[in-house]
Amino acid sequence: MKKAKDKTINGIPTKELFAPGHSACAGCGATIAIRHIMKAAGKNTIVVLGTGCMEVVSTQYPTTSWRVPAIHGAFENSAAIASGIDTALKYLGKRNDINVVVIAGDGGTYDIGMQSLSGAFERGHKMTYICYNNAAYMNTGIQRSGATPRFASTTTTPRGKKIHGNYYGRKEMPFIVASHGAYVATTNISFPHDIITRVKKSFSFDGPSYIEVFTPCTTGWGFSPDRTIDVAKLAFETKFFPLFEIENGYLKITRKPSRDVPVEEFLKLQSRFKGLTKNEIDEIQKDTNDYWERLLKIEQSGIKVFK
Repeated sequence: MKKAKDKTINGIPTKELFAPGHSACAGCGATIAIRHIMKAAGKNTIVVLGTGCMEVVSTQYPTTSWRVPAIHGAFENSAAIASGIDTALKYLGKRNDINVVVIAGDGGTYDIGMQSLSGAFERGHKMTYICYNNAAYMNTGIQRSGATPRFASTTTTPRGKKIHGNYYGRKEMPFIVASHGAYVATTNISFPHDIITRVKKSFSFDGPSYIEVFTPCTTGWGFSPDRTIDVAKLAFETKFFPLFEIENGYLKITRKPSRDVPVEEFLKLQSRFKGLTKNEIDEIQKDTNDYWERLLKIEQSGIKVFK
């Protein structure tokens, strides 16, 4: 008998390897990302979960939302665990048969897990490390992370009379990771096909890949759960979160907005940016414009981001 082909709708598989019934918040952007990540990865996948929202909502004993093998370790150890899995698969001669996927939040990636991530990538382990970026430590109480934007209010950078929200800027994590010689891509939940394309492409490299997915958090950012995709799309349209990839050291912008939208349109949907002054909004706009212009210059120069 011929094996039945998996069904697809608009090129996206209908089979769910991240099952419904998890306990994520209504409107959670990260669960939307994971559904499409797993559609790209397929059943021959081992998932490593960093401590965070997605680990907590999907693995509450005695249940699981994962229809593939999934392992959870300490907050900082995701890339180290994946390194061990890659080494074992290489020894067994199955390195190219099974996808090793790390799924961790920005806190476990930008901050607590950076050391093991750097080590694993420096050693050249074959894995796809996916950071779902919701811009704070959401699971533990909405504390600031290295991915929290300027002027965003969190529980550790509250909006005060003199200082409005987070004083620091975001780390440029994609460039930090690219300096290790890895394939790097950014993507966004408002473009499911793009998520699938980037994840599938990452598996073609005989080494480490890093994908950062923009995943709005209705609870931590303060917007209505039915506006998750709207917020994500505005992040793209305003160039607040550009989509690009770095392959073999060369940067390419993978998708460009068709219209100019002021960053204020993105900010005003979220209570974490409530009460900003015009000068502060102007500063965010300038930061956004400068970053976008820098990406364009790097792309147009044809010069490697890193040697």
